[in-house]
Amino acid sequence: MSSLCLSAGAMVVSLSWQAFTISWTHSVEQVEWQEDYRVAGRHLELSAARIKGSGAGMDVPPGAVHAAGMYHYWPKRPPIESLNLARSEGRKDYGICWELGCMTLSSLLPGAPKDSTVEIYSCAARP
Repeated sequence: MSSLCLSAGAMVVSLSWQAFTISWTHSVEQVEWQEDYRVAGRHLELSAARIKGSGAGMDVPPGAVHAAGMYHYWPKRPPIESLNLARSEGRKDYGICWELGCMTLSSLLPGAPKDSTVEIYSCAARP
């Protein structure tokens, strides 16, 4: 079973999660966005996504279903090797949730600079 790795610079954290959700707030529109992923061997697979509304280059995709205050949709994308999340001092930090709760990236990578990129990937991809 593969685990999930997060890295920022030389700092690496390994988590025994098989599924997780990344959430963030659009810096201009202040609209929440969420994406659900699962670890699939050496890759990450996007399974579903949600957005609260549209604007500033973030349109609600065709076929999205509005429920519980968000538009839900199911992107058809091939598996990816990693996610790169750019963080900055002036923006709210990314959230990451799994079956037992939610945390910010800052909580999971204490000491990582706020102006950094966090890479998320399957630990199996880099033995």
